[in-house]
Formats: sequence, structure tokens, C-alpha cells
Amino acid sequence: QVQLVESGGGLVQPGGSLRLSCAASGSVFSINNMGWYRQAPGKQRELVATITSGGSTNYAESVKGRFAISRDNAKNTVYLQMLSLKPEDTAVYYCNAEVRPRGLNADFPYWGQGTQVTVSS
Repeated sequence: QVQLVESGGGLVQPGGSLRLSCAASGSVFSINNMGWYRQAPGKQRELVATITSGGSTNYAESVKGRFAISRDNAKNTVYLQMLSLKPEDTAVYYCNAEVRPRGLNADFPYWGQGTQVTVSS
């Protein structure tokens, strides 16, 4: 059993910052790609940022220059540093990881439970 647990969401004023964390635990042998997605009310879930096991990153155009994704492989944790937040960043943020559980020879996608980020004055 593998679990992804997110933390760090909350209410912040426009222009503020937040840092999200997502830790994988349980029967984890290795983790390939990790990422953050978000879903605003009435909209589809969209990619925010991804990071490979080697540290290569990819960002949605809407967050480039404001958000930074990073990971600590020793802690099986991915982070999302969000700066200069805007009201349109308001959404539930989900982490995703491609995990190889112990004893298996394939990677499987896992999702966190989501954490609410609200940007409002």
C-alpha cells in the first residue's frame, strides 16, 4: 500500500506565497516522475508542474516564473513553492507520483487527497 499525503495549503492574499509538500509512504521501492495538478471549481484538472527522478522540470505556462517544483528523493517528497499568487491560482492542488511498489516490476500512478489553495483579499 502506497499513500501520498499533501500539506501546506491555505488562504493567502494576492501576491503572497505558499509552499506545498507531498510525501509518499508505505511500500515504496522507487519513484519516477512526480508532479502537481490543480482543479478549480467547474474546471478540469490541469497540470501545474512535473519533475523527473533526475530533476528535470516542466511547468504550465500560467505558472512559469512564479512556481518552482523540487523533490527530495531520500524523503520521497515533492514540493511546490508558489510565489506571486493570483486569485486565478485558487484551486484544489493534487500531487501525483509514479511509484514502483516493493515486490512489483512496474510503476503505478498514485494521487494525494488534495489540498485547498485560496488566493483572496
